Amino acid sequence: MTPDSLAAEVLSGNPRAVGRAITRVERGDDVAGLLAVLSPRTGAAQVLGVTGPPGAGKSTLVTRIAAAFRRQGKRVGIVAIDPSSPFSGGAILGDRIRMNELDSDPGVFIRSMATRGAMGGLSRATNDAVDVLDAAGFEVVVIETVGVGQDEVDVVRAADSVAVVVPPGLGDDIQALKAGILEIADLFVVNKADRDGADRTAAELQMNLDFSEHGGWRPPIVRTVATRGDGVGEVVEQFEAHRNHLAASGEARERRLRRSRARLRALLEAKFFRAVENDAHNPRGLEDAVARLTDRLVDPYSAADELFRRIAAG
Repeated sequence: MTPDSLAAEVLSGNPRAVGRAITRVERGDDVAGLLAVLSPRTGAAQVLGVTGPPGAGKSTLVTRIAAAFRRQGKRVGIVAIDPSSPFSGGAILGDRIRMNELDSDPGVFIRSMATRGAMGGLSRATNDAVDVLDAAGFEVVVIETVGVGQDEVDVVRAADSVAVVVPPGLGDDIQALKAGILEIADLFVVNKADRDGADRTAAELQMNLDFSEHGGWRPPIVRTVATRGDGVGEVVEQFEAHRNHLAASGEARERRLRRSRARLRALLEAKFFRAVENDAHNPRGLEDAVARLTDRLVDPYSAADELFRRIAAG
């Protein structure tokens, strides 16, 4: 199927075409041709990020959030980033299995994507997948990160609003998390709030907020028990409140400008590294530079400058 014909099917909302398009962007098969058609039809979706440490209950919470938006009549796309299999490189699909109660709803599209070694909690193709879902008419797109810890900050470059899910019992570990994912939160969710330690966790978060700068939006703290659906309605309300704040303050465009800048930088870096690798075995290419650097015939900065000039010159 050509990029134009596939794009037409995506724009019509065909779920099979959406799945094929996301598979194509994961594989890197003529992504430019596909997105050239889809991109002008994107920008309407509310893109939400859900991140947090392992065991926080993110998948269950995302399931309940999706169900809440469905009750509002909105179509929901979910991009669940799973760890890569060490053997095949594919997604282990844990999130997809935990969200199976949504499978029968035609207004929900769920896709698990492998990290494939990407740092920051997201797959390299996450932004492209979000564009596909956006163009297909999903009003809400939820990105759930892989759940590897405090370095999952890339979600802030992909989502309009980010919820950081924190389970009870972290105690002093909250201070360790502060330098990572806690600083990207637009909303804190203390999930499993029926367990011991929930009060202390909420108090620790409140204390961190008291000593932090927030601009015009102070991240609220919502307590949930996602397995029962408790508090999920308030999470959705806070997402909506944050969306309204971004629109009223003008921050919505600023965020999207930052996201576009980060996306272009990532694409340019990837193109440059591919060019370096393709040129690696040519005379004065990467392998020659590596050998000369190892033999102390050149310093690393001069070697890098020479390679850059070579690639930039075409």
